[in-house]
Amino acid sequence: MMNNMDILDKKNKYNQLFDFYGCLLTEKQQEYFTSYYFDDMSLAEIADEHNISRNAVHKNIKDIKEKLDYRLV
Repeated sequence: MMNNMDILDKKNKYNQLFDFYGCLLTEKQQEYFTSYYFDDMSLAEIADEHNISRNAVHKNIKDIKEKLDYRLV
């Protein structure tokens, strides 16, 4: 189980990666990412705002994180 420090470290990592590589994401991906990580919205709230399923938002966030992680390699 992740503790609060691990969660913050992970969030900070993705925020920094987004600062460098966010321009490589599509406009929708940028919106989902900023809503989730910067605006602290839930997956359900993002889904409602964009009129898509919660699962679609979850998959997009997962794909975005994989893209950003790939940039570390």
